[in-house]
Amino acid sequence: QVQLVESGGGLVQAGDSLRLSCSASGRTERTYSTGWFRQAPGKERELVAAISWGGANTWFADSVAGRFTISRDNAKNTVYLQMNSLKPEDTADYYCAAGEAYGLLTTLNEYDYWGQGTQVTVSS
Repeated sequence: QVQLVESGGGLVQAGDSLRLSCSASGRTERTYSTGWFRQAPGKERELVAAISWGGANTWFADSVAGRFTISRDNAKNTVYLQMNSLKPEDTADYYCAAGEAYGLLTTLNEYDYWGQGTQVTVSS
């Protein structure tokens, strides 16, 4: 079992930046591929970024490519989502998720562990 805690959300204006953090505890000696999902009111949860266990491979949804970056520091058991040039349509609850794998995980069902989420609101 691994526990995930997100932080860094908040209320910002369009064009601003935020950095979300996902801190893991528990069985962190295992290898976990990690993803950031978001869910806006009335919409399905969607994957926005993913990173492999070693950090060499990343994936981004088309809607955030070029604006968001994902990185990880395994020594600190933390994964980051840097969000730049934020838009009102980025407003959502953001969730960190982990699955036991070395490579990228790009579907919701592949993730075993989830955080409680952090809210991001972007005003126009």
